Amino acid sequence: MITGLGGTTIWSSDLKNLVPFYRDVVGLTVGIDSPTFAFFGSLGTPGLGIGTHSEVHGKASDPYRHMVGFTTTDIKADFARMKAAGADFMEGPTLQPDGRLWIATFRDPEGNICQLLQFVGA
Repeated sequence: MITGLGGTTIWSSDLKNLVPFYRDVVGLTVGIDSPTFAFFGSLGTPGLGIGTHSEVHGKASDPYRHMVGFTTTDIKADFARMKAAGADFMEGPTLQPDGRLWIATFRDPEGNICQLLQFVGA
């Protein structure tokens, strides 16, 4: 029986291009750091993997194929912090029409699309 999401992985040809961004700009905690794979989060909990892959080269050819969403309790503060650190935001914090979710959308150094998510009332 599937019980939930265990994590997601973004593949790259060069970890040195992505690991510092997710660690230093996004602010994630590294749980595993090896020459070919890094895991952000605590082992045994959902997290983000960054790994090298022989079939991945350069920037994302279809950056809209998937989006990684990071939950936050203060989207405006995280947006300001990340923007000051050089994050490339496509859209700043925007309250969705139903009034229950704020979203801010950014690109990582390889063009992958990610989002900050803040649920209203959560």
